[in-house]
Amino acid sequence: MNQKEAIAAGRTALGIEFGSTRIKAVLIGEDSTPLASGSHEWENQYENGIWTYSLDAVWSGLQDCYRSLAEQVRSVYGEELTIVGSIGFSAMMHGYMAFDQNGELLVPFRTWRNTITEQAAEILTREFQFHIPQRWSITHLYQAILNQEAHVKDIAFFTTLAGYIHWKMTGEKALGVGDASGMFPIDSKTGDYDAGMVEKFDDLTAGCGYPWKLNEILPKVLCAGETAGILTPEGARLLDPDGRLKSGIAVCPPEGDAGTGMVATNSVAVRTGNVSAGTSVFAMIVLEKELHHVYPEIDLVTTPSGDPAAMVHCNNCTSDLNAWAGLFREFAESIGTKITMDELFSVLYRKALEGDADCGGLLAYNYVSGESITGFEEGRPLFVRNAAANFNLANFMRVHLFTALGALKNGLDILLKEEKVTIDQVYGHGGLFKTPVVGQRIMAAAMDTPVTVMEHAGEGGAWGIALLAAYMKNRQNGESLADYLKANVFTKAGSVTEQPLPSDVAGFDVFMKRYHAGLSVERAAIDAVK
Repeated sequence: MNQKEAIAAGRTALGIEFGSTRIKAVLIGEDSTPLASGSHEWENQYENGIWTYSLDAVWSGLQDCYRSLAEQVRSVYGEELTIVGSIGFSAMMHGYMAFDQNGELLVPFRTWRNTITEQAAEILTREFQFHIPQRWSITHLYQAILNQEAHVKDIAFFTTLAGYIHWKMTGEKALGVGDASGMFPIDSKTGDYDAGMVEKFDDLTAGCGYPWKLNEILPKVLCAGETAGILTPEGARLLDPDGRLKSGIAVCPPEGDAGTGMVATNSVAVRTGNVSAGTSVFAMIVLEKELHHVYPEIDLVTTPSGDPAAMVHCNNCTSDLNAWAGLFREFAESIGTKITMDELFSVLYRKALEGDADCGGLLAYNYVSGESITGFEEGRPLFVRNAAANFNLANFMRVHLFTALGALKNGLDILLKEEKVTIDQVYGHGGLFKTPVVGQRIMAAAMDTPVTVMEHAGEGGAWGIALLAAYMKNRQNGESLADYLKANVFTKAGSVTEQPLPSDVAGFDVFMKRYHAGLSVERAAIDAVK
């Protein structure tokens, strides 16, 4: 009854996140626990050499996701969802969405997955003396300039997917600082774009004759806790075409999936970290001091509160693993056995724990797309072995779990072994950790660090952005995000921690030697298989 009353009175917060393969909505109550959820499956398309999602897919997916949430609220609580206390929107970080002065998209959305900006990334990294990855929004913009693309002169605004959704919901061209830090470097002292680097960029483009300066086309940067606008009548109708949801609801700064993952795992404080493992994989470590060097494998971004964080991001994680699982399911169905994907993953993942520590000499690469952290602009999923390898199902599954984290381990080793970064706690979330124990064991082996999965980790970033929306509305007297989460969200949250096993750690290190030695095979596959 208390939950029903909270929904009717709008004592709730709604979070919606656009992931790579699923759009998810979570409605939370006054105690921050999920009351209802909705989702919509979607996929990117590879069109004309670009990984993209259409605007039609964005809006139809959002509306279907919200509709499924509203239907669950109706069926479980007997209430129509007409009001919520606050709302937040989140999405995959980075990418490129450029609009003209009439608000029209100038070129198809270029997602984080594209590896077509190597020249721009190299130039900007050199000029800024700061690592600028290929997937960042500023890199896409500068590559378009280098390519002399005609649309650049007409840009009035560019942003991320979360920033676009927020703009259409509120009319505000704003971005949370965490998501903004994946567009352009942030100065943590000012909480805004790095002024010196903005000036350098304007100097680089001064001779191009464009009618804009960089600060004129970037979204405004906001910190967690600030109000980023109000849901307009037009936004409410876009979100809920049935017209039941009222406008006037406060909306928090839109964030990227890295920031919402940090919130959802209580890892926004210094010396905490989290790993998000799904279609892509990234690790975020909140730093207590600056790194000694600039590393191409390490991105420097911020938490939703603006604190500096080191990010290791890899384009590929579970997509190839999921494809193999689909093959096994097809075989099972061919012999008359019905099995759900959850059951199948549980069986296959647990089998991996029976394998040899180093995967029995097997080797695999999960590169569905390019992987800039290891220098590949394209990818070819690959499995290879020699005749003496111990080829069985346990090792086959183990090697595909290991390789899902192979590129990530390159960057983690820099942070943990070279920079001696201290981590008090690492949290895992995402599909890799859905099967109990297994994903944690593999991740703990890769980092040689205990890995914890929280009770609500399965709710992921949608829950994280809902928490940010609640924080905006409910925080007391300048209460920090870390203190708010500690006091109001995670005091009684259940969790499970897996310690690294020495044999797993040693086995992963042996596998990584094989992984590095075999990168030439991956290169040959890209060259030969078109």
